[in-house]
Amino acid sequence: MNLENIDGVLFKKALNSAAKLLEINKEEVNSLNVFPVPDGDTGTNMCLTVKSAVNKGLEVTENDAYRIAIATSQGSLMGARGNSGVILSQLFRGFANGLKGHTLIDTKTFAEGIKQASDTAYKAVMKPTEGTILTVARECGEFALKISKEEKDVAKFLERVIQHGDEVLERTPEMLPVLKQAGVVDSGGKGLMYLYKGFYNGIIGKDEYKDIELSYDETKVKEPDNQIEHSNTDDIEFAYCTEFMINTNYNNLETFRKELSELGDSLLAVGGEGIIKVHIHTNNPGNALEKALKLGSLKDIKIENMKYQHEEILLKNELKQLKNSKIKTEDIEINKDYSFISVSIGEGINKILNDLNVDAIVSGGQTMNPSTEDLLKAIDTTHGKNVIILPNNSNIILAAEQTKELSNRNITIIPTKNIAQGISALLAFNEEATLNENVEVMTNNINTVKSAQVTYAVRDTEYNNTKIVKDDIIGLSDKEILSSGKDINEVSINLVEKLVDDDISIITIFYGNDVDEIKASNLATILGAKYEDIDIEVIFGGQPLYYYIFSIE
Repeated sequence: MNLENIDGVLFKKALNSAAKLLEINKEEVNSLNVFPVPDGDTGTNMCLTVKSAVNKGLEVTENDAYRIAIATSQGSLMGARGNSGVILSQLFRGFANGLKGHTLIDTKTFAEGIKQASDTAYKAVMKPTEGTILTVARECGEFALKISKEEKDVAKFLERVIQHGDEVLERTPEMLPVLKQAGVVDSGGKGLMYLYKGFYNGIIGKDEYKDIELSYDETKVKEPDNQIEHSNTDDIEFAYCTEFMINTNYNNLETFRKELSELGDSLLAVGGEGIIKVHIHTNNPGNALEKALKLGSLKDIKIENMKYQHEEILLKNELKQLKNSKIKTEDIEINKDYSFISVSIGEGINKILNDLNVDAIVSGGQTMNPSTEDLLKAIDTTHGKNVIILPNNSNIILAAEQTKELSNRNITIIPTKNIAQGISALLAFNEEATLNENVEVMTNNINTVKSAQVTYAVRDTEYNNTKIVKDDIIGLSDKEILSSGKDINEVSINLVEKLVDDDISIITIFYGNDVDEIKASNLATILGAKYEDIDIEVIFGGQPLYYYIFSIE
């Protein structure tokens, strides 16, 4: 089969196939974390970002590859999670730019798309690191441009690009010493190659996903219109399109449908094999979710304001729309100078942040990075003239930065990389100071605190000539494994010992869900006896995966 062009229908199939192959292999991508800790989330973040991108692309009814690409770019940006997700959203954005004006994709257009994808992603990262997803994307783009002059069959073209990309991926440990030391290839690059391979499977019709029902109807695909029509939203009675899945053994669907029917219209509730899928248009999505929770646990929750969707001018003027579709603030009452948004996970840590006057807490952390859209929704709940965001995780900073492009609120990001830095920054805040003064002192203050964590190894590895066995306890600080062993408190004592110096006056121990208060108090007693001039505090953090988080200052 000689395939010279990809149209909109095939493009959607290929995107869907790419998303599915990454989903199938996301745990492998997660496992390629440089450190053997249980928070590898690159695969998860990329999957969630791609899911948002593809869902947006599938909404486009025109048989126009460029419009679909623009839509996926929008979806990826709003759904971007973690550094890998933000970089991936920039790859989608650049790819869409490369397709400008092309309803069909040939090899030349495809090559231009992935080359611009790489260029856009590099520009989005302040200090690009070679040996990462950026390298894989760049070399694929450069190679694609080179062979597009001779190779006109899209399938054969992609085969060669994928082969080259795999070769580059295998070389990433030689480019980045930490990968070589950990014995892994770059996780983001691996995820990108799964997307390429899934896309290829989609265009050649490789029947890997027979059980997967595509979420769009090919019969509705039409030729592109010359302009986008504006819809009148006055006749929309129920504003929120609400969708979710229920894990349940409940089988009386008729009764459940009757209960939901009182909340709105366009109701669809179908079930089988322990799952009920629900779609409803309602003005009270919370009520629908509350009724569903009585039946079981929920997943894949999606709530969209249809009035907002209809009023939005889609696919106009390339990606400039993203900057124009800023959150409106005229309906938000601005009644104070400052509002704080903090990312956190853990009941105890949340309470501390609330006590420090944080206005909105966004759930997330090592295992689940919040998306740009999650942060935008939090911004929309605040009432301060100046909104200060504390990401509290290096993998969330890029997503937080994206909010400044998509909101017309005055947003400042304090680049906190952990909870200890976030709390330290909040303690430095002065209500009477100017924004610039506060940003300066808060940013400076995060450098005065040392943070450390104790968790367990998820695989065997060797780090700095030390062999670490799966399930060993490990102590980390500033991207370094400083101690390891079999006992949580012993590893913790060794970890703290390596970080304490003559300037330290206080050590705060945040103990997690998997440590009881007695064990944490015993650790504090030992440290108190060892460091008599240092105050030791013990606080319930409630964080998952990490037995202890230490703030040392």
